[in-house]
Amino acid sequence: MTAVARPLPVRRLVAVGGVVQGVGFRPFVHALATELGLSGQVANGPDGARIEIEGGSEAVAAFCHRLTADAPALADIVSVATSELLPTGGTGFAIVPTTTGDGRTLVPPDAATCDACLTELTDPADRRHRHPFITCTDCGPRFTITTAMPYDRATTTMAAFPMCPDCAAEYTDPSDRRFHAQPIACWACGPRLRLTGTVRRTGGAALAEARRMLAAGAIVAVKGIGGYHLVCDAAAPRAVGELRRRKARGDKPFAVMTPDPGTAARLGHLGPAERRLLTGRARPIVLLRRRSPSPLAPQVCPGSPDIGVLLPYTPLHRLLFGLPGDPPGPHILVVTSGNLSGEPLVTDDREGLRRLDGLADAWLWHDRPIAVACDDSVVRVRNDGSTLPIRRSRGFAPARIRLPVAVRPVLAVGGDMKNTLCLAEGDAAWLSAHVGDLNSPSARHAFARAENHLRELTRVEPVRVAADRHPGYRSARWARRDGRPLTLVQHHHAHIASAMAEHQLDEPVLGIAFDGTGYGDDGAVWGGEVLLADYAGYRRLAHLSYVPLPGGDAAVRHPYRMALAHLRAAGVAWSPDLPCVAACPPGELRLLEAQLARGVACVPTSSMGRLFDAVSSLVGVCHRAGYEAQAAVELEAAAVAADGVRNGYAFALEDPAPLLGAVVADLRAGTAVPLIAARFHLAVAGAVRAACRKARRSTGVRTVVLTGGVFANALLDGMCSAGLAEDGFTVLGHTVVPPGDGGLALGQAVVAARVADD
Repeated sequence: MTAVARPLPVRRLVAVGGVVQGVGFRPFVHALATELGLSGQVANGPDGARIEIEGGSEAVAAFCHRLTADAPALADIVSVATSELLPTGGTGFAIVPTTTGDGRTLVPPDAATCDACLTELTDPADRRHRHPFITCTDCGPRFTITTAMPYDRATTTMAAFPMCPDCAAEYTDPSDRRFHAQPIACWACGPRLRLTGTVRRTGGAALAEARRMLAAGAIVAVKGIGGYHLVCDAAAPRAVGELRRRKARGDKPFAVMTPDPGTAARLGHLGPAERRLLTGRARPIVLLRRRSPSPLAPQVCPGSPDIGVLLPYTPLHRLLFGLPGDPPGPHILVVTSGNLSGEPLVTDDREGLRRLDGLADAWLWHDRPIAVACDDSVVRVRNDGSTLPIRRSRGFAPARIRLPVAVRPVLAVGGDMKNTLCLAEGDAAWLSAHVGDLNSPSARHAFARAENHLRELTRVEPVRVAADRHPGYRSARWARRDGRPLTLVQHHHAHIASAMAEHQLDEPVLGIAFDGTGYGDDGAVWGGEVLLADYAGYRRLAHLSYVPLPGGDAAVRHPYRMALAHLRAAGVAWSPDLPCVAACPPGELRLLEAQLARGVACVPTSSMGRLFDAVSSLVGVCHRAGYEAQAAVELEAAAVAADGVRNGYAFALEDPAPLLGAVVADLRAGTAVPLIAARFHLAVAGAVRAACRKARRSTGVRTVVLTGGVFANALLDGMCSAGLAEDGFTVLGHTVVPPGDGGLALGQAVVAARVADD
């Protein structure tokens, strides 16, 4: 009998780059190699994962194919490079210690607790029953606990918690789903839960007492994975009203957490896309159209057409709702950021005691540090089922954004409102978590901390800095002091470039940039812009006609001032029967008339956001804004209440006078406010369509991007998108970064890189 020759083994080095640390990639590689009968080793390194694989050529080829095809869900593989090695004849496959050196790998976003961990959490026979920090290779905190790369327990805030023997055994067992799970923990090894305030408890007793206090109407500061939240019973009017008073929240809506999608569906309209977002790994706050009647206290979201809902994304959140057999507690919780309105999220425990004193009745916290603040993300779903980000943070940051153009290392510092930072190099960009408004020293400290953390994780060393052109922006002043070459980017150009970048475009577009405020080339406040733009530059094709912005921020806080300014510019008399005139105190009305006549402190503005404010006050919806865009949000709510409206007012961006005259005529004719609001929204969408058709005739460009904070308005966004598509345009809205100032930094980065290269 002739012996069959066995194929000679091959050995291959496979270097994998991208998000391959903190996602269970090494255990996955180990299991795949073992399944295929291959030997070798895998290690984390400065550039990702380094694999040496040996065996038959067909098995090695299958391994290399399945390495990307079957990768863990949290992985984001950017590159795979292979080279041949000499076979060593070894047996078995091992996970070996992390290698060091120069290079770059990436950390994944935090992921919501997986179903397997939730099953253990609720199982009385499991040793992690009720453990508030249960996690595995498929779920749990990553970004918010990582202090440096490469990713290992020693470079996370879990470094202070030595593994107990049981956890160590799981960590080293290739058959266990916690094999090399860096945040692995249990009751024996921590972290540890505590309740402080009027009472003190630890462990499970701390959680039980916190639930009892919430049921009794208390406000509890709860430490999450990215910061503190203030929590209360969402169905208790007294508790919600007190939280609103203590937090100085005004009428800004609160988000609520429900234990399951079924409860969420009682609060708002929940379609398939909304359900996928609510139950996915990111677990953002999802804006749902409100249902009526509602089990919520009326103070939760007064005046808003939407309710922000999220599901528990940590074991601690799940336990706040109780497990079978627990005493009854709240079924829906208000979960809002732990801070005073306008301040950054609290992450430090000592700072939490100080800054939340007077806001919370008790503190439910733990002893695992938070590496970086990471607020909850906020999204909504468009009519076509696509996702519109409103705030991109926990669950999404710092996921890589692919760029259509290669860029040299650049840091973009965003704007002063809804600040985020962006680091970019090559064909990739990384946005920080939401920093917030830079109007306080603590916010600017959070900005600096986020910049340091993002640089540490990405290892991008920028050679250029990009900032907004506004001379008063604190972010721009920081960039000027930085010392590296600086590129100043026009606000609306950055908005359009951010939308282009996320859609992988590198060609001219028609950009519709509508927002509240942006520094214009002529020193005016822009915000109702039609630009022909690419990364290298832009040309202003059309804009909303200028009106005075009387008193700057005073006009933003008091929409009746914008209404009066628009009426005066349109030649409409300030008659006492108009709601905006009646809302203005008589003394202020006289001063405002003189101010507008003389042009004192009246910078011109083309802002579409301010036109929404004006119409909201003109029809009596909102005269005083306690939070950003309140007047526009409540005008949208009124428009949503009007069903079946098909025709809007006549409106051209260059001349809003006929629009305002028609609104006044409808008011005096007794037309219902919801109908007027709907006609106004249709009018704006019609003006956008007309401006784009005109621009297409002169430029030949057929791609339109919709950007700027005004397009967080789902009703307007849907009207514009549908109408422009009907007119034959390719219409692109934001799906990765917010249309508002939270997306500015991405646009600044690609514009700065292109301008610098030119």
